Amino acid sequence: MTQQQRIAVLGAGPMGLAVAYQLALDGHRPVVFEADDRVGGMTATMDFGGLDIERYYHFHCTSDTAFLQMLDELGLADRMRWVATKMGYWYQNRLQPWGTPFALLAFKGLSLPAKIRAGLHAFLCIKRNDWKPLDPLEATGWLRRGVGNEAYEVLWRKLFELKFYDYTDKLSAAWIWSRIRRIGRSRYNLFKEKLGYLEGGSSTLLQGMKAAIEARGGEFRLSTPVQQVLIEDARVRGVRLASGDEHFDKVISTVPLPYVSRLMPDLPADIRAKFDTLKNIAVVCVIAKMRKPVTDKFWLNTNDPEMDIPGVVEYSNLRPMKDHIVYVPFYMPGEHPKFAEDNQVFLNKVRRYFKRINPALTDDDFIDMRASRYRYAQPICDPGYLDRLPPAKLPVQGLWVADTSYYYPEDRGISESIGFGRNMARDATA
Repeated sequence: MTQQQRIAVLGAGPMGLAVAYQLALDGHRPVVFEADDRVGGMTATMDFGGLDIERYYHFHCTSDTAFLQMLDELGLADRMRWVATKMGYWYQNRLQPWGTPFALLAFKGLSLPAKIRAGLHAFLCIKRNDWKPLDPLEATGWLRRGVGNEAYEVLWRKLFELKFYDYTDKLSAAWIWSRIRRIGRSRYNLFKEKLGYLEGGSSTLLQGMKAAIEARGGEFRLSTPVQQVLIEDARVRGVRLASGDEHFDKVISTVPLPYVSRLMPDLPADIRAKFDTLKNIAVVCVIAKMRKPVTDKFWLNTNDPEMDIPGVVEYSNLRPMKDHIVYVPFYMPGEHPKFAEDNQVFLNKVRRYFKRINPALTDDDFIDMRASRYRYAQPICDPGYLDRLPPAKLPVQGLWVADTSYYYPEDRGISESIGFGRNMARDATA
């Protein structure tokens, strides 16, 4: 039988919870440290005028194997719901259907050759399994070669520029390919998209995992940021808290990588330098509660010179609710001046954008609005990204470090975080 170990887990997002769950399942004693006052990280929920809802939108695809397996193990599989959803594209002051071959052929704003080329490129992405040849390629150049300049300008350029700004031409083709493939593979036929939600939202999963961890002897320390991971003679000794030092056999960190150097100043200098070079995009995410729907689409891409957003997510067109819930993410580098702007600036923009998309909306249709911010929301995955990351098992005995960057080229997602976290926990105690 494996000897029980006392292991500190830093961060209570989906990856940290998955690490702690697997550790507890295997007979160890995880102690989860979280700076926030709740579990979940970017999947955490908030009280939005009596509605328990995620601060940042999430959805599930039929290919989310690790997530679905976790629901099975927790006895929550019967809370999963699958829905036929619709995509749209706001272009040239017009709301158009999107996401199917028919929608592409009917799209106003592209020539027929451009439509055919764009459709073929998407089809080949969905069928492709090997991402390694795409890893060294830059994404916008790869897309231009695939879909042609016309389709790139109409369908892609603004999506890149309004999320990544100065980093637009520094992204890996493998990363954008994985996003195209994930959505494409969520279809149950060529013309219908099927996405999923949990009854009760992400809180159903988060509280289920937390309860399972605690039932097996795991412990949570919320509102308790770790100040430093203690390293001595190339070995982990424990963690430093505001209340003092605490010994642990091992430490597994799942906090965003930009925090690592500050948390672990005694790492080898070359390892710290690798973490310090990594870049992330920030987000200001506005959530609106409406009396009327903005559109009938779940996902609406936008290409409009009057709007500085890549899209709108009308979550209540996936998960039925009493009111209409719409998310609007404003992505930007954290160092961009826009990130320092007051929340009210973003709320005012959203009100204006909704009325532009749906002129029938009035001020009375806006029940409530809220903005949430996350500084390290999206790793900037440039070509060859994975090769530049330190290994998750660092050259310090008893220390593992990873975040959502580590399952590149997949984009950050609950399922990917769960799968990677469980495997890291197994590796740490093998």
